[in-house]
Amino acid sequence: MFYRLVICISCLIALVATGHVLAQDSTTVVHHDSTLVNKMEAGDEQDVVEPRRQLVRFNEYQGRYFSIRVGGGFLEDIADYVQDANSKQQFDLGYNTKLRDWRFTFKGRLGKGKGNHDVTYSVGIMYDAPTKTWLFRETGLMIEVPELWGNFFIGRTKEGFSLNKVMVGYAGWTMERATMSDATVPILGDGIKWLGHLKGPNILWNLGYFNDKFNKDQAFSSYHQQGVARIMWLPILSEETKTVFHTGINLRYGQPDEDTLQLRSRPEAWIAPYFVDTKKMHAFNTFMYGYEIYYRKGPWLFGSEYWFESVNAPEKGNPVFHGGDIVATWLITGETREYNTVGGFFKGILPDRPLFGGGFGAIEAVLRLSYIDLDDAKINGGKFWRITPMINWHATDNVRFEFAYGFGQLDRFNLIGNTHFFQGRVQLQL
Repeated sequence: MFYRLVICISCLIALVATGHVLAQDSTTVVHHDSTLVNKMEAGDEQDVVEPRRQLVRFNEYQGRYFSIRVGGGFLEDIADYVQDANSKQQFDLGYNTKLRDWRFTFKGRLGKGKGNHDVTYSVGIMYDAPTKTWLFRETGLMIEVPELWGNFFIGRTKEGFSLNKVMVGYAGWTMERATMSDATVPILGDGIKWLGHLKGPNILWNLGYFNDKFNKDQAFSSYHQQGVARIMWLPILSEETKTVFHTGINLRYGQPDEDTLQLRSRPEAWIAPYFVDTKKMHAFNTFMYGYEIYYRKGPWLFGSEYWFESVNAPEKGNPVFHGGDIVATWLITGETREYNTVGGFFKGILPDRPLFGGGFGAIEAVLRLSYIDLDDAKINGGKFWRITPMINWHATDNVRFEFAYGFGQLDRFNLIGNTHFFQGRVQLQL
């Protein structure tokens, strides 16, 4: 297969190039100058992490009035399962490996970039394996407006509901976001988002409005229009102790496209089928509300998110669905996840001692428990919970390997089925 050949070649180039660059640099241990990022640019929520160490320079241009950086990302998944009798009646699962994601990104500055109203841009183009088509992902302009305490993004971007959803996809601590997140929050929207922050009291907000005028042919387009509010407070924000205590509430109102709503999610395994599914229902609007709370101290991170979705669907008894997750992560090799104080989210892992750079990379242990309930009123979409211990090996800034085991229980089709998940992923990014 062509893309598997690309994987092999890309792995080889990334590993060799990383080793070559680091071999030229006598400083093999790179510590973070800061674990807090106090600036926001277009593309910072894009689904590829920008490496701290630049492997090459051919992909960057810095001009007087314009700059550009070309990046990319590649994900390949592998999964296998062990099912009990009830699980086998619910779904027929088997070993499989698939291309998860393949994309190119472009980001940079417009203008001199030395004033108080910097303008940055981002363009994301992704290959959609199921439809074999190229799609535009996060694309738009970020305009800094200090008079209004923040930045405005205009274009296609993350809505802003949920810290984990806002995070760069390649930077997440798990392979996939929680089932409730994938079922209820579209990955992108077209519109305008205000990212504000008040430094004194450490209050942040994302306020956004989106509609489907230009994205009706996109897979993520399930709403005609939606408004999102995310309000955050940081009671503790200390660079000295590398401590962040993040709290927030999320609110979202949406009108489903053509008054039709369908919520569904895979079991945090992209190769698997949709375990929970409400099927299509006639619905006028939805309202979502929930919390997010995270505590980071050095290499440790603890967090939880949970929300409810109330659906205005009189024919189905106006159901209310809910779900969320609890997660703990530990960077065994001592790194600290950076936190963006403008956007209110965590960034990816950049190893202090990368492979070929005097070390073995960064090792991260993760434990997550997630839950979703799509059963209410006249809807029987199913209930599913899963616990997932996993190991992330961040070999270099550009290469990551993920190894996960999961145990999940699905209550659907009048059966309770248990499934063991065995998953792996290769992640490359430039």
